[in-house]
Amino acid sequence: MTIKEFFSFKANKYFWLNLMAMVAVVCLLFFGVLKWLDSYTRHGEAVVVPNVKGMTIDEAEMLFRNHGLVCVVSDSSYVKNKPAGSILDVTPSVGQKVKEGRIIYLTINTLNIPLRPVPDVADNSSMRQAQAKILAAGFKLSENEMIPGEKDWVYGVKYMGRQLEMGDKVPVGATLTLLVGDGEELPVDNDSIQNADSIMDSHESPVDDSWF
Repeated sequence: MTIKEFFSFKANKYFWLNLMAMVAVVCLLFFGVLKWLDSYTRHGEAVVVPNVKGMTIDEAEMLFRNHGLVCVVSDSSYVKNKPAGSILDVTPSVGQKVKEGRIIYLTINTLNIPLRPVPDVADNSSMRQAQAKILAAGFKLSENEMIPGEKDWVYGVKYMGRQLEMGDKVPVGATLTLLVGDGEELPVDNDSIQNADSIMDSHESPVDDSWF
C-alpha cells in the first residue's frame, strides 16, 4: 500500500460523517449518564430541616410532609415544664440541609411521668437532712405535718395523704409531706402501764408468815 492510498480516506466524505456521528453518540451518552446520576442522587437539591420543637407529633408530621421529609419517634425523655408528647429535639438538627425524603428522628417528652423511689428518711434523719435529700431527688415539699415526738426528727413521709413505706415510688416532681416531731412527749398508753404493773405484781414473792 502506497502512502497516497493510506491517506486517501481523507477525501472520503462518508468517513467524516461516520466519525462525527460516533462523536455525537459518545457525547450524548456521556451527558445522558451525567443527567441520570444527577437525577438519581438529587444533586443540588436540599431541604432545610424545619424547627418543630415544642410541636405535637401530628403537627410535625404535617410540616415535614410539606417539606418532602419523613419523621419517626426514636426516643423520649422527661422535662417537667414541657407538655407531654411535645417534641424536644430532632436528628438531623434544625436548620441542617438534607436530601428530600430523608427520615428525621424525633425525641419527645414522655407521655407518662416516670416514677422514682422516695429517699429513706424516716426515723434516721433530722428535718433539714430529710428536706435536702427529698429536694435533691427531684421532689417538692409541702408544709411539715407536726406530730408528737422528738423535736425536728422525721418520723415518716406522706404522699396524697398516704404514709409511704421504704422503697415506695411516686411520680417525679410530686409534692411530699414530712412527718416531723414537735418536741412533745409521745402519749403513754394507760393499758400498757396497767399491764406492766400486773406483770410486776405477779412476779413478787409471796410473804411467808408461817413463823408467827
